[in-house]
Amino acid sequence: MPLVTTTEMFKKAYTGGYAIGAFNVNNMEIVQGITEAAREVNAPLILQVSKGARAYANHTYLVKLVEAAVIECPNIPIALHLDHGPDFETCKSCIDGGFTSVMIDASSKPFEENIEITKQVVAYAHDHGVVVEAELGTLAGIEDDVQVSAEDSSYTRPEEVQEFVEKTGCDSLAIAIGTSHGAYKFKPGTKPQLRFDVLEEVEKRLPNFPIVLHGSSSVPQEFVEMINANGGNMPGAIGVPEDQLRKAASMAVCKINIDSDLRLAMTGTVRQFFAQHPDKFDPREYLKPARSAIKEMVKHKLINVLGCDGKA
Repeated sequence: MPLVTTTEMFKKAYTGGYAIGAFNVNNMEIVQGITEAAREVNAPLILQVSKGARAYANHTYLVKLVEAAVIECPNIPIALHLDHGPDFETCKSCIDGGFTSVMIDASSKPFEENIEITKQVVAYAHDHGVVVEAELGTLAGIEDDVQVSAEDSSYTRPEEVQEFVEKTGCDSLAIAIGTSHGAYKFKPGTKPQLRFDVLEEVEKRLPNFPIVLHGSSSVPQEFVEMINANGGNMPGAIGVPEDQLRKAASMAVCKINIDSDLRLAMTGTVRQFFAQHPDKFDPREYLKPARSAIKEMVKHKLINVLGCDGKA
């Protein structure tokens, strides 16, 4: 099947009590690992491209990689999504360039300005058959060009969500309930806890409306330890507990973004490979096990965290 929007995915996820996995892609091995996992467990999928990924790999290369994945996985629905689009021009470029979904992230702007920017993107996207994700509330942490200090982060205000969605016409809404970008989400010794009270209030005010969680990597400690054991230096990298993400997926959350976990799996595997095979230099030899690690990571997420296996 061709690339799809997230509309039907989210309808089924909302009523089914699961979430769609949204995975950021940068190169061929990451695309292959993610899509092979989804194909094996028959799960719908969102492949995301950030502004940084477009700058790194080039828009055309990334789109063609995703189109190749669609050919190789003809029986699973795949959406191509712009993650954290910073402005109208970037969103327009992706809409014109074959994306089926875009995110406009004007969450750092004042409420009324966020509405106006989002409305502009929604109008253009809907005219071209593309859906739009917007954001209210600001997550702390670092992801590509998105950098927000803990002091500048803020939870989503539930009393604003209905007005925002009605005025903008956005198709899904990313909210801030305690997740954070990057691998260093929580300090060692703290107990990570998402604000389910905020999520529940948002759900009451926006019944049957798809909610999105960003910054939802769990930072698996086995890969942190693998990196540190093979020359890395990642002290205190802690993520969101998977049981809390599973609970969110059973509520109004229809899309969960997972990024750092895949990078950790890839980096840890490559570091370990070179430590064990210092004489090797062929990229195919060290990227093959890295691709396999990503595949197994994604399968685990699709089945045990998102609950979307068998839902394609």
